[in-house]
Amino acid sequence: MPDTFTTRVLHISTGSRERVHDLTHDCETFLREAAAGRDGLLNLFVPHATAGIAVIETGAGSDDDLLAALHTLLPADDRWQHRHGSPGHGRDHVLPAFVPPHATLPVVGGRLELGTWQSVCLVDTNRDNPERKVRLSFLG
Repeated sequence: MPDTFTTRVLHISTGSRERVHDLTHDCETFLREAAAGRDGLLNLFVPHATAGIAVIETGAGSDDDLLAALHTLLPADDRWQHRHGSPGHGRDHVLPAFVPPHATLPVVGGRLELGTWQSVCLVDTNRDNPERKVRLSFLG
């Protein structure tokens, strides 16, 4: 079946600040075309060593809470052995161990099967790389 697997790459500008960027609308737009009402799986993958994918509530402060928690767990200071880029950049390379660079989500009837308050987000703490790619792949 030629339309069993479909993929698209999103280009996201995260700017020069730490950010939780909501991808839910982009995922839904992709699935309207790629899934065409079918069941399957949506995989998201960030091909970067310093970013991740999270499923989290947004808009009510949880996205800022996530960044604050990451600051507590991974402070941007000089403790990191990986030392290039802005001060504390080594922690950005540890981020994917806590916020993985991928997620696989169920698709039912062509729609993401998310909980009421769940959103799919790109988490980017690396201020040195303002442009990101996110690969969306639908397997029907």
